Amino acid sequence: MKSQIRDVEFGENVKIVEPVNVYGCKIESDCFIGPFVEIQKDVSIGQGTKVQSHTFICELVTIGKHCFIGHGVMFVNDRFATGGPANGDKSQWKRTDIGNNVSIGSNVTILPVSICDNVVIGAGAVVTKPIHKAGIYAGNPAKLLRDLR
Repeated sequence: MKSQIRDVEFGENVKIVEPVNVYGCKIESDCFIGPFVEIQKDVSIGQGTKVQSHTFICELVTIGKHCFIGHGVMFVNDRFATGGPANGDKSQWKRTDIGNNVSIGSNVTILPVSICDNVVIGAGAVVTKPIHKAGIYAGNPAKLLRDLR
């Protein structure tokens, strides 16, 4: 498998383990991007964030500083609002904003939502609604299990 890395704005000390498909995005300093990751255009990844293998980060996602994105995490920007896929109609796509110090476990699916700072999302969770309170979340749909102290 051949990597594609093009039109990326890199900070300093970014480590990428190939193969990857990374294009049209911004990756700030001291980040780690694991193998078999796709990061699409108009994505921004904050300083010190680690993205593990087999993760898909679609357009319109912003991830804050010092986050951990586990293996096989899937971001979604199309809510199928008309009953089916948007078929490339970007006007139907929605943004996802992840705060700082957010840890997302393996195989989590994140729909277009906002997640505040200092959140942990357990492995396999499906985040369908915004998260406005720091804490530990898990399940399908993801629910608050306990506050972070």
